[in-house]
Amino acid sequence: MMATTHALAGVVLAVVFAAFFPETAAGTVPIPVVAAALGGVFPDFDLYVAHRKTLHFPVYFSMLAAPALAVALLVPTTLTLSVALFFAAAALHSAMDALGGGLELKPWLGTSDRAVYSHYHGRWIPPRRWIRYDGAPEDLAAAVLFAAPTLYAFDGYVQTGVLVALGISAAYVVLRKPMVTAAERIVAALPAGVLAYVPNRFVEDFR
Repeated sequence: MMATTHALAGVVLAVVFAAFFPETAAGTVPIPVVAAALGGVFPDFDLYVAHRKTLHFPVYFSMLAAPALAVALLVPTTLTLSVALFFAAAALHSAMDALGGGLELKPWLGTSDRAVYSHYHGRWIPPRRWIRYDGAPEDLAAAVLFAAPTLYAFDGYVQTGVLVALGISAAYVVLRKPMVTAAERIVAALPAGVLAYVPNRFVEDFR
């Protein structure tokens, strides 16, 4: 799924918290909401280094989120809510990736059996392909679905951020497949010495 979809899914958790803990929505730019969005995006920081393995922890993030949520429920402060939402959003991201496509450069072909790595189980979780690939039309639909409650619950900078995320999502959906075509041409033109520094998943389909 798109990073923006994951970010918006994380912010939905903040919307739920805001219904019970006003601290979540306090301030012009609510810190817990920002933490939820960052937690939703954080696992994808491993995009160029063993993607969906290095920073994706569907079990361990959940194990961190559980006590953090308990602390936040008992002592709801900006800090505790932010930490809880960050870990909960990161756990949600890691789990959601199993519902999408595989790791191949052209996931719409459905050739990969790796969706997300579970360090706890020591194996790759296979893709369910409910959302066929990141940038698929159904991925955009999910982003819109996640954005709706946030647009209803918040205004100001948060609402603007959500609308920007939706705009980026729509553009990515349009450009997703052409980007791969462009990448194929670029990789094909690279000297062999340079290819050694390009992540395998970007070149293995061209070899």
